[in-house]
Amino acid sequence: MTTAVLRAEQKDDEKDHKVPLRRILLLFRPYVPQMVLLVLVVVLQALAGIASPFLLREILDRALPARDLALVSLFAGGMIVASVTSGALGVATTRLSNTVGQKVMHDVRVSVYEHLQRLSLAFFTRTRTGEIQSRIANDIGGINNVITTTATSAVQSGTTAIAVAVALFVLDWRLALLALLVVPLFLLITLRVGRERRKLIRGRAHRFAAMTTLISESISVSGVLLAKTMGQRQALADRFAAESRQISDLEVQATMAGRWRGATRGMSLTIIPALVYWLAGVEFAHGAATTISLGTVVAFTSMTNRFVSPASTLQAVGANVSTSLALFGRVFEVLDLPIEIADRPSATKLAVASGDVELRDISFRYEPDAAWTLKNVSARIPAGTTTAIVGATGSGKTTLAYLVARLYEPAEGSVRIDGVDIKDVTLDSLADSVGLVAQETMLLHTSIRENLRFAQPDATDEDIERATQAAHIHDLIASLPDGYETIVGERGYRFSGGERQRIAIARVLLRNPPVLILDEATSALDNKTERAVQQALDELSRGRTTIAIAHRLSTVETAEQILVLEAGEIVERGTHTELQALGGRYAELAARQLTS
Repeated sequence: MTTAVLRAEQKDDEKDHKVPLRRILLLFRPYVPQMVLLVLVVVLQALAGIASPFLLREILDRALPARDLALVSLFAGGMIVASVTSGALGVATTRLSNTVGQKVMHDVRVSVYEHLQRLSLAFFTRTRTGEIQSRIANDIGGINNVITTTATSAVQSGTTAIAVAVALFVLDWRLALLALLVVPLFLLITLRVGRERRKLIRGRAHRFAAMTTLISESISVSGVLLAKTMGQRQALADRFAAESRQISDLEVQATMAGRWRGATRGMSLTIIPALVYWLAGVEFAHGAATTISLGTVVAFTSMTNRFVSPASTLQAVGANVSTSLALFGRVFEVLDLPIEIADRPSATKLAVASGDVELRDISFRYEPDAAWTLKNVSARIPAGTTTAIVGATGSGKTTLAYLVARLYEPAEGSVRIDGVDIKDVTLDSLADSVGLVAQETMLLHTSIRENLRFAQPDATDEDIERATQAAHIHDLIASLPDGYETIVGERGYRFSGGERQRIAIARVLLRNPPVLILDEATSALDNKTERAVQQALDELSRGRTTIAIAHRLSTVETAEQILVLEAGEIVERGTHTELQALGGRYAELAARQLTS
């Protein structure tokens, strides 16, 4: 990894994207009734929790001096009831908080996933897959504890702390002032520790993303094949070890951040009861003038111990929330990514009557300051005909086809189907009308049948078999021990490239779109299989508008129209015979069997 890359990643680690607390609280808006019930239960629990010290004071100051067994029994029984009630309400609080928290977590996960699904293809071509996976798995997983338990702990501990503070003043206001004197100091410590840990947590999240990327790239069929054939297994292991070591170092730093301050806080809270006893001793030393009873001292000490726990919890909650803001920032970064291609408010459903495709003065580039990938491209693809797009690698063939499917959007010009600008129709209806068999075949790690039904969930078994027969793959599937229930393996690696391609073709044909895009759809097939599949495609292309991108001469010479792209511009157009006679760029490509 180069020094420049390391510096860039370090700079990214240090970024601290501010997230307003209000935005986090808005995540709980759909669950206000449940939150109100939760707060009510927490208040009742807090009241039950502070009852025991008052009952204890009554035992020491009234029941025991009077040797009244009934009164002792009454107050002791009250302490037991208060303890059981507090415990039961605590269980109810835990259930309510986790139920609400997990609903919020579900909403966040779904929102991030759905937002990612709506982003343009360009986003995924320039973003590491591991980075995306890390946002969903690591970052959202990291805020799980904050949403499910920390928020409730804050309410619970805050309510308890307030109740205890009031009770302390009721018992003795002078001792209460002493006990509460250290609270502002604790809040200051929390803010300082939180800022320090937030920076470390963001750095850790970035390193997790880098490690997730390495895992997704190297622990896969293609990654293992690459490592084994290139003899780079140890190099990858060393790279993984380096990433893991950085994460471990950051974990230690995050854990130790503010540890001494936390220890000082704990010691301070423990010292408070000692000071209470000392002050009480001073009062007792004055004999009859004392205004503090023994029961008050014991009850106050007991109450102080009850204050220590919520106070400590609040400090921990403050630190956790502060550091978790880094993860919230990374999650909201995804949710704030602009949707480059979306339905317009006035978008209508595309109803294809014939399937006529027109490209009007299209220009496109991947970055605002980059060179034009396509420039002033115009063409008409009549309904029911096949148009082949040929050209050298990098000439813009695939980009042009993807513009028809609106996977990208032209910077200038428009794509029209039956005279309708595809920007004015819904994306779902466009997907129903334009089918794509991409150059890289993607099959899901499930059965063949489920892979095919991914295109048409309500397809019958007969529909599936007709599509596979048309793609010349049915016989192979039927010969497998599990037939259509055969698991294809990750990305379909159980099958050969040609077999995967034919399954993909069957999947698109099952969808039966009026416009079909074949991006090197037969590139992975041997000559014999290619001829068989091409015959099926030729037959199925009748009455269907087909755009075919291919390097092989055999797949384009029967097209009604051939467009020749050169540096993003159409330099020739016509039939195979016409372009051969022209003796230009197409003739040159054909002479080399369109393999450039």
